[in-house]
Amino acid sequence: MNFRNVQAPTAVVMVRPHRFAVNPQTLADNAFQAPPRQSVGEAVAKAALSEFDACVDALVEAGVRVHVFDDFGQLETPDSVFPNNWFSTHHGGRIAIYPMYAPNRRRERRSDVIELLKSTYRVQEVIDYSGLEYDDLFLEGTGAMVFDHLERVAYVASSHRADPVILERFCTAFGYEPMVFPTAGADGRPIYHTNVLLAIATEYALVCLAAISDDQRRAEVADRLADSGRTVLDLSFGQVADFAGNALELTGRDGRLLALSARAAAALTGEQRATIGRSARLLPLPIPTIELAGGSVRCMLAGVHLTPR
Repeated sequence: MNFRNVQAPTAVVMVRPHRFAVNPQTLADNAFQAPPRQSVGEAVAKAALSEFDACVDALVEAGVRVHVFDDFGQLETPDSVFPNNWFSTHHGGRIAIYPMYAPNRRRERRSDVIELLKSTYRVQEVIDYSGLEYDDLFLEGTGAMVFDHLERVAYVASSHRADPVILERFCTAFGYEPMVFPTAGADGRPIYHTNVLLAIATEYALVCLAAISDDQRRAEVADRLADSGRTVLDLSFGQVADFAGNALELTGRDGRLLALSARAAAALTGEQRATIGRSARLLPLPIPTIELAGGSVRCMLAGVHLTPR
């Protein structure tokens, strides 16, 4: 693994959704979703599929290696386009598999993804936490945790999708320091996933500090990000609503790029765009239909932090 690419992987896993729909089982705590009655049907699924394929084409054109798996909809898996929640990969050849809150999201886990990673990359160990679902304990991958791979910190917004028992167990096994904080969105409700308010790149971090509801913890998170040497770009609640925090830095053919939705890119200020541009190229991807499900580009990308065979 090239040290320069530790935070920004060169490859991702993506799942092509043939029957995309907004998931009614996650509507209660995901304020970013559209009502299901407006977001189901053949036309919506077809639009999402087209957006997905355009994203793959843009990433491949930029020099990112994309491993695509198809979900033909034999099972009810409306959120399968967001694979980052059920597994993550880590330097040193390790994979984690996670317990999911919504019952229909548990069906997204698939052995062929793990087997592809084993055959293509050097994998030493797979740790499966999914059995903890039977105890109503959940930790939804890189939705619940945003990793600083360089500093070995896992930033986590408190929620029932990030159980502290599993979090502690994961961080001990994988060598991260947990940094947990309470959140409240513009509506006062806790924010369901950390990766809608925080994205950590190599030289900068996008974060909505106002969403951290404890004053002391807010200052500690801001200081910790700044102490890592990164420029802290503070997002507004409006920018978070436009998914500006749901971005992922990748490494392409010509260097680093920031993959985010076209809506998210348009929400950035000129100063924020300039700061990002000094370190990475913006790669805006139009996915208005997929964003109806309450996630954006980062959720679609499961970064591969493994060494190729």
